[in-house]
Parts: sequence; C-alpha cells; structure tokens
Amino acid sequence: MKTIQHWIDGAATSGASTRTAPVWDPATGRQQAAVLLAEQADVDAAVAAAARAFESWGDSSLTKRTRVMFSLRELLARHEDEMARIIAAEHGKVVDDAKGEIVRGREVVEYACGIISALKGGYSDQISTGIDTFDFRQPLGVVAGITPFNFPIMVPLWMHPIAIACGNTFVLKPSERDPSVSDFVARLYADAGLPDGVFNVLHGDKTAVDGLLDHPDVEAVSFVGSTPIARYVHERATASGKRVQALGGAKNHAVVMPDADLEFAADHLTAAAFGSAGQRCMAISAVVAVGEAADALVPVLADKAKAIKVGPGQDATNEMGPVITAQARDRVVSFVGSGEEQGAVVVVDGRDLEVEGHQEGFFVGPSLLDRVTADMDVYRQEVFGPLLVVVRAADLDEAIALINANPYGNGTAIFTGDGEVARRFQRGVTVGMIGVNVPIPVPMSHYSFGGWKDSLFGGDHIHGPEGVHFYTRAKVVTSRWPHVDRSVAAAFDFPTHG
Repeated sequence: MKTIQHWIDGAATSGASTRTAPVWDPATGRQQAAVLLAEQADVDAAVAAAARAFESWGDSSLTKRTRVMFSLRELLARHEDEMARIIAAEHGKVVDDAKGEIVRGREVVEYACGIISALKGGYSDQISTGIDTFDFRQPLGVVAGITPFNFPIMVPLWMHPIAIACGNTFVLKPSERDPSVSDFVARLYADAGLPDGVFNVLHGDKTAVDGLLDHPDVEAVSFVGSTPIARYVHERATASGKRVQALGGAKNHAVVMPDADLEFAADHLTAAAFGSAGQRCMAISAVVAVGEAADALVPVLADKAKAIKVGPGQDATNEMGPVITAQARDRVVSFVGSGEEQGAVVVVDGRDLEVEGHQEGFFVGPSLLDRVTADMDVYRQEVFGPLLVVVRAADLDEAIALINANPYGNGTAIFTGDGEVARRFQRGVTVGMIGVNVPIPVPMSHYSFGGWKDSLFGGDHIHGPEGVHFYTRAKVVTSRWPHVDRSVAAAFDFPTHG
C-alpha cells in the first residue's frame, strides 16, 4: 500500500516516523494509502531546514520571490485536473468542486505575485528640521500552517504564498485525512525554483501540532479548523510567544425576506448548503425565513434538495460526493434524528441514502429540517455535513437578534430586493463576512478572510492585506544627515519638533 511521506528540505522523507494513519477513499469506504505521522524529531528537522533556508530567503530580492510566485501560478493552472482528481479521491468532493478550490487558492498566489506593492512603506520628508522618517516591513522567520481536511489545497494556499512572498519560510501540517495534494504542491514549488527548505510539509497528528506550537524557532502559526482546537492553538502558541491567527468554526445563517426572489434564493441556498457535502466553514447551515417567506420557501428548497445527484466525486455527472469519514456520516445522521426528536419537521431525509455499487462509502443524502428553534442541538452545534435547517422569524429585527445571539460570527447572508433592508442588515449583524444576495461571501484574495466572535482567535484575518501584516513586522526609521560643516548639538531635554 502507498505510504505518503513528509517533504523536508526539498525531498520526500520518512524521517523518524514509525506511526501511520489510514487515508480512506470516502466513495468506497476502503483504505487507499497510509500517511506517516511525525514524531518530535521530524518537527525539529522540518523547522531546522526552514531556519537554515531563511538565512538566505529572508534577504532575497522581491523580484526573485515574485518570479517564483509567477511560476507557481502557471504550474497550478497546468496541473489543475491532476490535483482535482487527487483531492476528489481523498476528500470525496466532486472534481468540479475540487477545481473550484484550486482556482480560489491560485487567486492568492496571484495576489502574492504583487507583493512588491503590498510591502510598500511610507516616507515623510522633513518631518522635523533636517529629519526624515520612513517605515518598512520585514519577514518574521519560520512560520507554520495547520490546515483542515475540507479544503486540502485552498486553505494552505491562503497561507504559504503570502508568507513565502514576504520572505518567510514555511512548515505546513495539513490534515492527515487528505494529505497527498500538499506533497504535490511542494513538488510544484521546487519546479518553480523555490530553494530547498523554504516550503516543508510535515504530516501528522497532535504530536506534530504540539511540536510546532511549542517550538522556539517557529515565530507564527496560522490555523483553520474547529473552534475548540482554534482556541487551544491560540492559547498554547501565544503562551510560547508566537503570533497566532486561528480561524474556528461557524454556524452561517442566510436570511430570506418576503420580497426575495424565492427561486433564485433557493437555488443558491441549495448549492451553499449541500455543495462539498456541507463540509465548508462558509456553508449555509441555517436559513432564517422571515414572515410569509417560510411557507413559500420550504417546498422549493425541498424539491431542489431531492434533485441533487449524489455519488462518487470522480464521476462528473454527480453534484455531491460522500463525507470524509464514516464518523462524519454518522454524526450527520445523529443530528437529523435529534432534531426530529426535539420537535423539528424532517422535510427531506437523507439518512437512508444508498449509492448503487458504493454501499460501503461514506454517503449521506441532503437533509432539510423545518421549524427548528434556537434551543435544539441541530441548531446550536456545527454539523459540518449536508444538513440545512429552517428557522422562522417574524421580522428582520428578530432575524438579526437570532444571528447575533449565536456564538459564531463567520459568515452570513441576506436575500432581499430592498436596499434599505440590506443596509440595515449588514450594519446590524455581528459577523465578519456578509453577503447580499450572495450566499457564501468569501472575499477575493485582495481582501482578507475571517470572522468574529468564536470564529476567530487572534487579531489578523487570513490572506490579503491582513495576511501581509501577520507575516511581517514593521520598522520605523528616523534619520538625520547633517552637513559636515553645520554640526547639530545634542540636547538633554525632551526632543521637540521645532
């Protein structure tokens, strides 16, 4: 059976690893590979390689860094089909969805191609008599990324291109559930001309995570995953003096007003809820139907959920694949059951779905629950699967209050034809990313991605300008160059700007 190795200092290696974890084919339920799990010695080796590489890469020219990024961008485009099939085989999402995440990740590489502009500082001439002041930003050193299974290429691409273009070196700890595409990207970096050790891939579990969080030579950690682990990462890494951006979970709402185009809204809500089998941190998992919109919307959503074609991700005719593991499937099934027990109406039931020829796969069909209330488990917890709930609200104020009472603040959306309502909504909700007639409001690469409340720990959002800020630190220089024939006497009193 294939064993997936680490990528350290420009080469595949088993290092000191003796433990492995299974990598499943979610469509068949069969193990297709084993991935090595790093020991502390492997963490030390990866960080040491990155630290050695930083000595030269941190001083490399911006021109050299951007040339690598331009080359990487072209290689990602050239190998898109191959990478999408790797992702579909290990994650289970359909190939077109995998291509979509590659494109969104590549957009961050394109932003990194313009890092010269993003790193421009300011200059103030004659800020005082004969004195000028300017500022610039420098890289931190070795930085690390810990990323989730649901976007095995896109989320890492939200991190390492910006970090590397800023002059840092990078150690990536991807999810052990779908690890192969990270090694593929490491090889593309090598082909793009990136020096050995600048980008390293360390596969593993908690041993690898804790090793990176505690390592004295790691300056900063980026994380995307569940809220409990994001909180843990933030607390442990900051305790060892590191910068941390830790993005957590979500319970994303979409408000549907009575004046909305229900066919349009239902189309987009269906895609937002069930695309990638609901395994997106920005998936819509709760529809807040306002007033008379509810009775009209639910049947339309039901028809569209029932029409989704579910099957193996490698089949281009399918619209939704399996979830990542058997445990993930069972979790979704249990939430449908608990919702029903607590009083929700099961409008579409995906619990008993069987895909012909793939009965052992991790499939669960789209499910739709109506008349869900805020005290039900299916509403309070992040399901992370193809389950959409409908909550009813009397008016916009009640809908906003419901969203604001939720501990998460990642993304939200509103469907309406009324500009005043949209404006009141976008100003009133305590959420980081907002869509108006856009169900998954993921910002483009030149903006930054991140939520509020329990969806973010740390000050900086990911990629875009805040990503550049996170991976660099500022210096401010105040200089005076007096004429040699006109010396300036030193003063012992507090300096003024006279």
